Amino acid sequence: MRTSRKTRQTSAMEYFRKYLGAPQEGGQPTGAETVERLVDRVQSSTLLDDRRDAVRALKAMSKKFRLEVGTQGMDILTKTLETDRGDAEITGYALDALCNILSNEPLDDDEEEMQENVPDDLGNQFTEIFIKKTDNVPALLSLLEEYDFHIRWPTVRLLTILLTNKGKDLQEIILVSPMGVSKLMDLLSDSREIIRNDALLLLIQLTKNNANLQKIVAFENAFERLFDVIAEEGDSDGGIVVEDCLILLLNLLKNNASNQNFFRESSFIQRLSPFFNLKSDQQASQPGWSAQKVTNIHKMLQLVRTLVSPNSPQQQMSACQRSMFQCGLVQQLCTILMASGVPADVLTETINTVAEVIRGNPQNQEYFASVMAPSNPPRPAIVVLLMSMVNEKQPFTLRCAVLYCFQSFLYRNEIGQSQIVQTLLPTSSDANTISAGQLLCGGLFSADCLSNWFAAVALLHAIMENPTQKEQLLRVQLATSLGSPPVSLLQQCCNILSQEDAMYADGGKIQTRVGLLMLMCGWMSSCPIVVAHFLTNTANIPFLITQVSASESDENETLVQGLCSFLLGICVLDNDDQNETFNRASLRQIIEKRIGLESFSDKLTQIPKNESYTKAAKKPNFTYKHPSEVVFDFEFTRIFKSLEVDILNTVSPNANAAEQKQKIANLQEHEKVVNQYKELIQEQDTQLKSVTLELEQMRYQNTTSTGQLSEIREQVQQLKDQNALLKAQKGSQGAMLDTKKDDDLKNLQEELERLKLNVTEKETAIEKLKGDLTVSDAKVLAYQTAGEEDKENNPSEVAVLQATVNRIKCDLQEAQHMVTERDAEVSRLTTLHSEAQKQIECLNQTKNETSSQVTGGGDTVLLKEEVQKLSNEKSALQERLTKANEESLNLIDKANKAHEETKKVAKEKSEVEEELDNLKKEQEDLLVLLADQDTKIDAYKTRLKELGEQVEEDDDDDDLGDEDLDEDDD
Repeated sequence: MRTSRKTRQTSAMEYFRKYLGAPQEGGQPTGAETVERLVDRVQSSTLLDDRRDAVRALKAMSKKFRLEVGTQGMDILTKTLETDRGDAEITGYALDALCNILSNEPLDDDEEEMQENVPDDLGNQFTEIFIKKTDNVPALLSLLEEYDFHIRWPTVRLLTILLTNKGKDLQEIILVSPMGVSKLMDLLSDSREIIRNDALLLLIQLTKNNANLQKIVAFENAFERLFDVIAEEGDSDGGIVVEDCLILLLNLLKNNASNQNFFRESSFIQRLSPFFNLKSDQQASQPGWSAQKVTNIHKMLQLVRTLVSPNSPQQQMSACQRSMFQCGLVQQLCTILMASGVPADVLTETINTVAEVIRGNPQNQEYFASVMAPSNPPRPAIVVLLMSMVNEKQPFTLRCAVLYCFQSFLYRNEIGQSQIVQTLLPTSSDANTISAGQLLCGGLFSADCLSNWFAAVALLHAIMENPTQKEQLLRVQLATSLGSPPVSLLQQCCNILSQEDAMYADGGKIQTRVGLLMLMCGWMSSCPIVVAHFLTNTANIPFLITQVSASESDENETLVQGLCSFLLGICVLDNDDQNETFNRASLRQIIEKRIGLESFSDKLTQIPKNESYTKAAKKPNFTYKHPSEVVFDFEFTRIFKSLEVDILNTVSPNANAAEQKQKIANLQEHEKVVNQYKELIQEQDTQLKSVTLELEQMRYQNTTSTGQLSEIREQVQQLKDQNALLKAQKGSQGAMLDTKKDDDLKNLQEELERLKLNVTEKETAIEKLKGDLTVSDAKVLAYQTAGEEDKENNPSEVAVLQATVNRIKCDLQEAQHMVTERDAEVSRLTTLHSEAQKQIECLNQTKNETSSQVTGGGDTVLLKEEVQKLSNEKSALQERLTKANEESLNLIDKANKAHEETKKVAKEKSEVEEELDNLKKEQEDLLVLLADQDTKIDAYKTRLKELGEQVEEDDDDDDLGDEDLDEDDD
């Protein structure tokens, strides 16, 4: 019997003291010596209890003596998993010992003192040794099939440790292991929560940075199982298990377009909505959000952002955005956005999520524009967000998130851009109403440099790639001070840049200058009207020349000089030459004389070399951690990339003098090239038409040939099949036809013989009937002529005669029935004859079809052989057909003869019936006569009695009969 666990622990302690704890000659044994003895005991013991106690002791020492147990006992412990797998306890002890050996978790103080000389990466080294043996990891995966808690749970922990230490190597092993991922996924269905929760940690490590494993796990129904676990744990109100599920979902979806597409097509986006159902009554009853709930919401928002990330394929992102709007997720996010009591970090992440959900999607952008904040009076959500953006007291990350949301709202949204610009223009609206334009202008000229930068970038996105709104923005007039005339927004930006105190008073003003220069560059690019308006102020170009020609002092000034060079280059590039003072040629001369072309190019090319520029050009969303990192915007980097080369080419040396000659030469060359291309195009059109016609003909021929070839192949195959069928049926059909015909002939001959015999029998019966009728007639005549004496001697003659007549009637009926049967036999023979004729016609038709197919099949040797074979078979069948026709004619003659005999029998039958009718009539007359005689006899007896004569019955009858006869004779 198996002992209890407590008893075994006690026996293990006694075993440890007995075999390992006894002092030796040199004193107490060292840890290495103890481990060596335990390992030897595991190897040499034959009893399971001894091995179990030794493995338990190794497990107890594996934390303090990791190095000793690992170097001496890891192979033995691994072997124990195979040899003693049937015993759950020893297997569990071995797995726990391996977990202690391979783990890199921090140890207690006492354990650290015992392992001062142990390297920090000891667990990684042991892991590398463990996975080098190819059978170890598959053996662990097979142990997952065991349901025993003491086996399954340490196995999950051990696999997690291996993945943590050597993730890539173990991922490759599990990837090629049969059903390895399926066994790991089955752990999520385990009813024991500790195993399920540790399985989540295992899968998180397994799916890190491995797209193939991510796909396999996803197609193992991972999404469904994870959402079920999240729902069971309480969605956003759940504990750390929900967080682990969300981390695993992020691993499966991040940078994996295949899984994202599968997630969307399987309608899992709809299952995100319950996670964001934040009930107002619960919010009111709870004083604040728990830290775990904040983490859960944060992870789920990251999951939503993963599905609609700008780095994803455009089609995939648009499909996810549509699905989120249809399932109401956009509405729920906007509700959280406007809700009160939401923690700042959750609100920041929600704003970023809304930004990417609406980015480039007209439907979502339109809905976002209609969202109203629950304030008094109600205000659009955009206005409320802009108020937070230009408020320097708000957290920096929140302000960046609002700007990103505003940019996403205006991205490819001309209607939204028009709405924002309209709020900047003079209107008759209520002066107390705060608009988006007022907030942007206030932020643009605020004392806070970050507000300047945010507002400038926001205005830049309001006119991005929209020439109409660029022109409309020129109408914006600003009142700088009381009594001063209003100035345009463009001129006010130039004035702020030209103010010496704003430029040099504080190093932090770099963000103000960079923001304004980016706004002006984006505003003037590809819009000559704005450039002309900028050049009308004669102070603007000298200011830019002064800035570019100044000596470099630090990195910030280098950026400002580069942006001024870029703005000056745009003035040259998009100059319409309407301003005589600052036309394109004059600007080139100024740049060449005052700045120098080489210096101009160097300062312009310094911008893309800046680290801030490189960082901003990677992705549109902001990842700034500190306000000092804010320098460039993503959309501005796109503008700079598209115009940098054109500006350098425009401001090249000798561009003005050689430009006209180059234009003329280019025009002439262009005309020549155009004429050549026209001729070439005409020739190509002619050739194209002819080639197209030939192509159509070839296609038609190809189609026809393909059809014919397919028909020929089908016919050849049909002929082969028919030939094989005919060969198979040839012998059987011939024998069957011969046998059938012989049988039919024999049957017909037998039927004819039987009919002849029947006719003979019927003739004999008729002759007999005729004789009987003659005898009957003679008897009747004799009875009529006989005297009274004969009648007295033959009183039953009439009855006999009546019986004879009845028998004759029966015989006549039998004869009639036999004639009917003979008619049926004749008709059956006629039917057999017609069926034989039809079979012959079918054979002829089959031969004709076969011959026609052979004729259309081509001139191949195989078809010729088939045709020859079919011809031979046809001639043979024709001979058989001729014989069958002759036999059929004979059968017809015999049938005709039988029919004539039948007619004769029918005629004789009619004659017999006529004779029978005559006999019936004569019999009836005779009966009448006998009745009259009886009446007369009775009358005579009555008269004699009346006369007093004594009359005996018989004598009287005889006498009366005689007298009556005498009277009759008289």
